[in-house]
Amino acid sequence: MTSPRESALLELLELLRRGAPVEQFDRPAADARSAGAGPAEQALVEEATRVALDIRRTLDQHRRREAELTALFDTAGDLAALRELDAVLRAIVHRARMLLGTDVAYLTLNDPAAGDTFMRVTDGSVSAAFQQLRLGMGEGLGGLVAQTARPYASADYRADDRFRHTDTIDNGVREEGLRGILGVPLRVGTRVIGVLYAADRAVRDFAPDAVALLSSLADHAAVAIDSARLLEETRTALVELGVATETARAQSEATRLAAETHDRLTRLVLRGGDVADVAREVAALLGGSLVVHDADGAELARVGTDTAVPPAGPPAHALAASRSGGRAVAVDGAWVCAVLAGPELLGSITLGGRGGGLPDTERRLFERTGLVTALLLLLRRSIAHAEDRVRGELLGDLLAPAAPGRVRDTGSQAIRARKLGFDLARPHALVVLHCDPALRSRLAAEAARHARARDGLAGVHEGRVVLLAATDDPGPLARSLAAELGQALGAPVTAGSAGPAAGPEGLPGVYAEALRCLEALHALGHTGGGAGLPDLGFLGVLLGDGADLGAYVDRVLGPVVTYDAQRGTELVRTLEAYFAHGSSLARTKDVLHVHVNTVVQRLDRVRQVLGEDWNTPAGALEIQLALRILRVAAGPRPTSVPPSPASRHPTSR
Repeated sequence: MTSPRESALLELLELLRRGAPVEQFDRPAADARSAGAGPAEQALVEEATRVALDIRRTLDQHRRREAELTALFDTAGDLAALRELDAVLRAIVHRARMLLGTDVAYLTLNDPAAGDTFMRVTDGSVSAAFQQLRLGMGEGLGGLVAQTARPYASADYRADDRFRHTDTIDNGVREEGLRGILGVPLRVGTRVIGVLYAADRAVRDFAPDAVALLSSLADHAAVAIDSARLLEETRTALVELGVATETARAQSEATRLAAETHDRLTRLVLRGGDVADVAREVAALLGGSLVVHDADGAELARVGTDTAVPPAGPPAHALAASRSGGRAVAVDGAWVCAVLAGPELLGSITLGGRGGGLPDTERRLFERTGLVTALLLLLRRSIAHAEDRVRGELLGDLLAPAAPGRVRDTGSQAIRARKLGFDLARPHALVVLHCDPALRSRLAAEAARHARARDGLAGVHEGRVVLLAATDDPGPLARSLAAELGQALGAPVTAGSAGPAAGPEGLPGVYAEALRCLEALHALGHTGGGAGLPDLGFLGVLLGDGADLGAYVDRVLGPVVTYDAQRGTELVRTLEAYFAHGSSLARTKDVLHVHVNTVVQRLDRVRQVLGEDWNTPAGALEIQLALRILRVAAGPRPTSVPPSPASRHPTSR
């Protein structure tokens, strides 16, 4: 007979398998309660319910992404098959409406002769006046998109004064009942040929993902229109040149190759292939070496060893030319194609081993590979964002102190950490990062990337960017992060660290110490640097919780103590007398009953042991504090010690 807990867990699994509605996931916990489950069992069922809901949300996100990818690949298939242009455009507009969940989607094309843009295809529209609208360049949202070649979005177009309103456009929009509108340009190379829109009859803010998705569909629509134009030009040339049969055969072969390539890449991606798989496939098709980089220049995939393919990414001028023109460009014996999602640069593809020649058909294949790579990079970024969010939530729970009268649930935290591949049992250092508030979101993103590289956690806690990494030496970690993140942001990043802490129980205290270290760095004028509390000297001792005074004394005065112990000298005693009598050589030699030259020689030996800056104001303060701690630790001793026979003669003892 199964227990209430086991029954509830089995029911949760069954709900996940069926993809049941969210509201049904509360039933297993209620059934367990009714069946007499104890507090511990009930808590386990409730935690399992929360995890099941997280899994269900993740599956929903994956299904949505899969639907988006399927729609985009269906559109790519339409283009590869070169269906009738109107049908392709209607399909693209309909898919835009379905994927973005809007009430209306429509597409306008520019009319160079009239100097305006006119409605070409609509989906979901009910107003005849709206379907016949013409927008002058720069008028309304669409006219501005067509004029500037940039996407624009308005949560409530009627009340948005950023755009130049006209009676004709406003009446048409009002009759259609539209409020939220998003428009992205249709571009062929550097030329804008029209605008693709998604619009709601309610106020709506369009997220960056929606802009990127609509931009990808717009790119497909532009390819369809451009392909139709090229096909028409080809037909005209065939009539004029009388080589219709041969050119048609070549065009047919190019079409077959494009369709076959798109089919192969589509199947590859739908089977779960990644950027490296696409790179291998395309390199084999084009017969060259191929390298894929992300937007930061990090290498994502490499096929072949052609020296024309640079390891650090393509030249900046080549990438800029491809990005602005929307086409692959030749540079230094290689071909470079920017990977774009609308206006956003996601990375680059570099093809080598082909010299300067790349037939038009293969060039188009190479360029279309950028679309597939863009989809994969968008998907990978979405997954990374989801993982970063989960890691940030775990980090926030680890750093939050337990509520009064309650014990921290470290067992649950350890389970969550293991699922993320994070071992809480290892020693961890914590770094609190600070930069200009305007750059905080970029700093959080860069910190998350560095945390993934170090198998750590990063997130925003109490408005501050925090990174947790496995190390028992927080100072070097803070210094390297301050330098690397500062370089990535192009602005100073200050890093205060503390630790190490083994286990989740000590992390709230370590966070408090790291925060005090960060505040001390700012107070000392060390903005843009990184340090741990031990690096701050006596200030670190004062700021630290349960500071290791012995380690501090050993760091400041250890070499002198060791020197005395090994050679039987009295350098520590000389330093005590020297500082106790105002750094006066005369009074020091009287107290020690030695010649003044002996004092000078001993202090010179101290300089050799501790360094040239031992008697600077900061160095002297550290040494005096270490001497006092050493005296307290050793207990009382006579204020006057008779000099040894050797001390009556000049010596460095």
